[in-house]
Amino acid sequence: MPGLDYFSKAETTTQAPAAPSSESSGSTTSASGVYYNARLDPKNYLEGPLSVHPATRLRQMLARPGIVIAPGICDGISARCALEAGFNCMYQSGAATTASRLGQPDVAIATMNDFVGAAQMVCSLDPTVPVIADADTGFGGPANVARTVTQYARAGVAGLHIEDQVQTKRCGHLMGKQVVSREEFLTRIRAAVIARDSIPGGSDFVIIGRTDSAQVLGMEEAITRLKLAADAGADVCFIEGVKTEELLRSTVAALAPKPVLVNVISGGLTPSFTSSEAEAMGAKIIIFSLVSCVAMVHAVRAAMHSLKKTGTDFSSAKGMDPKSFFEVMGLNEVIELDAKAGGSAFQVV
Repeated sequence: MPGLDYFSKAETTTQAPAAPSSESSGSTTSASGVYYNARLDPKNYLEGPLSVHPATRLRQMLARPGIVIAPGICDGISARCALEAGFNCMYQSGAATTASRLGQPDVAIATMNDFVGAAQMVCSLDPTVPVIADADTGFGGPANVARTVTQYARAGVAGLHIEDQVQTKRCGHLMGKQVVSREEFLTRIRAAVIARDSIPGGSDFVIIGRTDSAQVLGMEEAITRLKLAADAGADVCFIEGVKTEELLRSTVAALAPKPVLVNVISGGLTPSFTSSEAEAMGAKIIIFSLVSCVAMVHAVRAAMHSLKKTGTDFSSAKGMDPKSFFEVMGLNEVIELDAKAGGSAFQVV
């Protein structure tokens, strides 16, 4: 369903002052409780060159034609590979980050500090490339959610998603999920929006509302929750575990004009849509959460078995020497900077 109007402002009743936010935020809340921020209206991001600020750039990408493709990254190596491949947006997967940093499954073991630490590193590699980051449940009540938004924004993240699972959450593609009430979910979204609007100077940080309720309470409830999240100020809607093309199309139609994010995990609940297929169905963002860490497991497992069997890493190296590896990690940029500054440490490497 490409060509959906993501640019028009939803009709609202007479505007009244919003809940606490910075004076310059431009946000208002209608008498019926619908949030609107004139400064963040998608029409403001349709023209001009892409910004060097990642959150602003992400809003420009959302407002303009084309689907946003964000491969899931789990560490510096996978992020470097994504940038080398030419991706203009990345997704810091909670599952992948938990696995990479802690060697643990995605069952609410990682903390906000784990995710923020990972984000600071990833966002520093190319500060202009937007990084969308998983924020699980926001790591607590409204104050925790607000702190999460602030910390993610300071780390350089362009946007995050907050979900409606209980605090002892799990990967959205596992069974046995439990969700909180509608009101608790909306409290999380409102806290995130208030925190974003309170960032001094006016932040373009993107708030994504995610629901895992489709597998627990049904698609109708999931759509209702995302509509309410959009009314509360979520910029993007993310329904986890959409099982068919028809359901994705109907979800996009029901939530229009809000952009919809779809999460594709091979072997997960959602079919393995290609980015072009998802775009044709009307999705605006597609993330491939586990693309890097699953590939890493296969590659490292094969390398370790080969080393154990043969006693050498020659075959798994595939001709990549140390310098070639470091070049993928940005060696040439470091050498160039050193030379420009008058250094001589890396004249020969």
